[in-house]
Amino acid sequence: MNDVSLFRMNLLRAVYLLIGVGLAVNVWPQLAGAPVELMQGVVNCMLAVVGLLAFVGVRHPLRMLPLLLWEMLWKALWVLLVALPAWRAGTMDEGIAATLFACAVGIVVPLALPWSYVWRRYVAEAGEPWRRHAVQ
Repeated sequence: MNDVSLFRMNLLRAVYLLIGVGLAVNVWPQLAGAPVELMQGVVNCMLAVVGLLAFVGVRHPLRMLPLLLWEMLWKALWVLLVALPAWRAGTMDEGIAATLFACAVGIVVPLALPWSYVWRRYVAEAGEPWRRHAVQ
């Protein structure tokens, strides 16, 4: 049994729904449109699947927490390794600024996460066994 409040569960559902709808509106039309360059096509396909998995998170908010952790961590890494150096060097262009704004919307993820549950479940709890125990 988990001790995550119903309010927090519904907040997580809202975040999953925001991600799912946002990606459905912005990415799915690009998949149905004209062909794009290789890497943009890869990114669009990956984001489309993240959107689909986010809809699963509406039903299973705690089971899908790794999706939100992934979402939060890739954005934080991109901001630290791409946007911040570009800003410091004075080379931030329109594309970096637009992506930075899109990443800033992701601030809702760490605010919604039940951090004590994340700690207990993914850090403190023992992992699954690496091999089966011998039957005696």
